[in-house]
Amino acid sequence: MSIYILLSALTEEGAKTIKHHPDRIKEVNKEIEKLGARVISQYATLGIYDFVSIVEAKDNAAIARVSAELGSRGSVKLTTLAAIPVEEFIKSLK
Repeated sequence: MSIYILLSALTEEGAKTIKHHPDRIKEVNKEIEKLGARVISQYATLGIYDFVSIVEAKDNAAIARVSAELGSRGSVKLTTLAAIPVEEFIKSLK
């Protein structure tokens, strides 16, 4: 399994949704699992991104499916980053 970082910025519609239904955040995490990925940890953040999620998925295609599905809803804009564990990265340089 590979690790990905999802940087999420809510749209106006998304902000209204979680203000009135904060449990929607956990519901979306369950939907992510149905799409073949798993949220390992998640943080609400201040700044240009509203949430940072650490997600595990089989491969780039699987996380692309998650990003496309969530982005198509119009409630969030996502930036998806592949993450390489530092030890693995160092090993690749040798």
